Amino acid sequence: MKKLIFLLISVSVLNLLSINTMAQTEKLSEKSDTLCILWTSGDIDVAIKMVLMYANAAKLNKWFDEVELIIWGPSSKLTSENSEIQETLTNMMKKGVKIEACKACADQYGVSDKLKSLGIDVKYMGKPLTNILKSDKKLITF
Repeated sequence: MKKLIFLLISVSVLNLLSINTMAQTEKLSEKSDTLCILWTSGDIDVAIKMVLMYANAAKLNKWFDEVELIIWGPSSKLTSENSEIQETLTNMMKKGVKIEACKACADQYGVSDKLKSLGIDVKYMGKPLTNILKSDKKLITF
């Protein structure tokens, strides 16, 4: 009888361990492979030679499954004024890069409508940025 109880307990423990292991494996597979780029600089060289070049390369070379670019602060003004940046962003969106802009920032520069006309999703970004920071997504800022 003691052997039977021991056997039942052992089987139960093994089942619990295997369920726990499966749950951990599922969590690992759910990890995000998303790169989020928070672009705040109004500097043209930073934009072209760093932000846009890296975001584009990350998407084209499949370094990440998803690439998201957030236009925040002075970068919204630069985007609204520079046709080369506008063309680059349009091409990136066609390739699957998700581009969003902070509405509060864009409103301060008076460029929300211009950014929307480019196909950029202009919205309040405080909560979405907080969600990114609390997630498994990778965040880089320029």
